[in-house]
Amino acid sequence: MDLLFSLKEKNLVLFWFGLINLSAGLAFIIMSWIKPTEFAGTNAWFKPIKFALSTTILSWSMGWYVSYLPKGGDITIFNWVIVITLAFEVFYIAFQASKGQPSHYNQSTPFFAAMFSLMAIAATAATLAVGYIGIKFFTTPLPHLPDFYVWAIRFGIILFVIFSFQGFVMGGNMAHTVGAKDGSPGLPFVNWSLTHGDLRIAHFIGMHALQVLPLLAWFAFKNVKITVAAFIVYGLLAIFVLMQALRGKSIIHI
Repeated sequence: MDLLFSLKEKNLVLFWFGLINLSAGLAFIIMSWIKPTEFAGTNAWFKPIKFALSTTILSWSMGWYVSYLPKGGDITIFNWVIVITLAFEVFYIAFQASKGQPSHYNQSTPFFAAMFSLMAIAATAATLAVGYIGIKFFTTPLPHLPDFYVWAIRFGIILFVIFSFQGFVMGGNMAHTVGAKDGSPGLPFVNWSLTHGDLRIAHFIGMHALQVLPLLAWFAFKNVKITVAAFIVYGLLAIFVLMQALRGKSIIHI
């Protein structure tokens, strides 16, 4: 609770947006029990659950990080870019789930195709906004923060941006599975394919460097060189998983 109160003080907009998404995620969990609509071999509500919870984590992480930067109009713009773009994505994904319809890669009607394109534009805008904050962390003096922590935030943002844009690989493939149609047997809940390549795994690992690297640097590494080494190892892991997926190989077939 102290952490949440601190976050509320640091960035009120992203605090409330994260809380709204957390509440939405819990509501979607309830809906997955009440109305367990199935799509592509899994509960249709799992996708909005994952997106809502991921948006909560992203909002609170970035709300925390931008509090280290000088307050200004650009931070306000950043906050609202995140809110508008990701609220649109979560709402549309949940709306489609409620009908048992796909939100991504859906070209069945001109409307669905247009909405898929709008989601790509929204994701791009949100990613560029995070990238802008990354530039700020490279250009703004932050003497009140440990160097290893600042570098961890920088590295986390770099990997987030790269593997967020990796989503365009899925868009170009018009599927997240390589070597089979979407819906092949997968891990519970996340549904990552156990039989073929799955581009979502690298997407997930790379984007969550935004939280993993700063947390490890702050609580464990406490050293710039170790943080750099962790960035390299973590990045290579994400690249390996991506190459594995592009080869059509599942995570259990090394």
